[in-house]
Amino acid sequence: MSEEKIAVVALGGNAISREFEEGNIFEQFANTRRCLLGVLQLIQQGYKLAITHGNGPQVGNYLIRVEESRHRVPPIPLGVIVADLEGGMGYMIAQSLQNKLIRNNIDRSVATMVTQVIVDRNDPSISNPTKFVGPVYQEHQLEHLKMDRGWIIKHDIGRGYRRVVPSPIPLQIVEHRVISRLVNDGTIVIAAGGGGTPVYVQDDGTFEGVDAVVDKDRAAAILARDINAHELFILTAVDKVALFYKTPQQVDLDEMTLDQARKYMAAGHFPAGNMGPKIEAAIQFLEHGGDLVVISSVENMPDAIRGKTGTRIRR
Repeated sequence: MSEEKIAVVALGGNAISREFEEGNIFEQFANTRRCLLGVLQLIQQGYKLAITHGNGPQVGNYLIRVEESRHRVPPIPLGVIVADLEGGMGYMIAQSLQNKLIRNNIDRSVATMVTQVIVDRNDPSISNPTKFVGPVYQEHQLEHLKMDRGWIIKHDIGRGYRRVVPSPIPLQIVEHRVISRLVNDGTIVIAAGGGGTPVYVQDDGTFEGVDAVVDKDRAAAILARDINAHELFILTAVDKVALFYKTPQQVDLDEMTLDQARKYMAAGHFPAGNMGPKIEAAIQFLEHGGDLVVISSVENMPDAIRGKTGTRIRR
């Protein structure tokens, strides 16, 4: 299987837990099965694949469990929570995909790998965290959370007071050689879920965890770079990238060049809390030798693969 293209598929946060759903495990499995239709199509076309995924709703629920049970059991740090979810959500994706392969008589192995992602120990976000995580708190709770927990709390506009944590830039996937070998051998690898577990390199070369989260799209670009992928599929809640998004002047984009992506990014068309990280990930992947980035909705991935929808960004 040495001649097939290698791709990374980044499943967005809406792929497994959807807005207005309770988010129970039965719904998550059902959503997982639906979101893999496009992945199955790539496999049928002979692609070698790594899959990554978001975990925002799951992290929020996990943090609520930690808070509600901390008087009974020791709390779990954020890095370990991300690692736990890499395993649990990876299990859901792996089993759902394995069942699709069995039903379609496709002989491919699937493996989930808990993945560490190297970040800079001096990343500016570590001293100035801005990534909101977990539940909303009342104003009278803030002093206790700041003093007793050492948390930084900020106002999340439209929601309330929430904890903020660092979101450092990913630099390298620790396990990239193992992932690359598996992918090249034909195994479909689920890796760097939720952006992976952030670690930094100490002076003696060993690793130490960071109480932070890594942006999943940036991590997907690093994963794609580190395994020499040709294509990156970023699946989100919208069908196409747009200029002047949600204004009367909105323009949906079928295609972009790398230079155009840079220009639109500099002009402020892609906000940090929305399409910005996805375009940054696309730019980074293409700058490091990738051939193609496709950004589309999870539901319309099969059509995006055929070029009927989605935004295609080429070097």
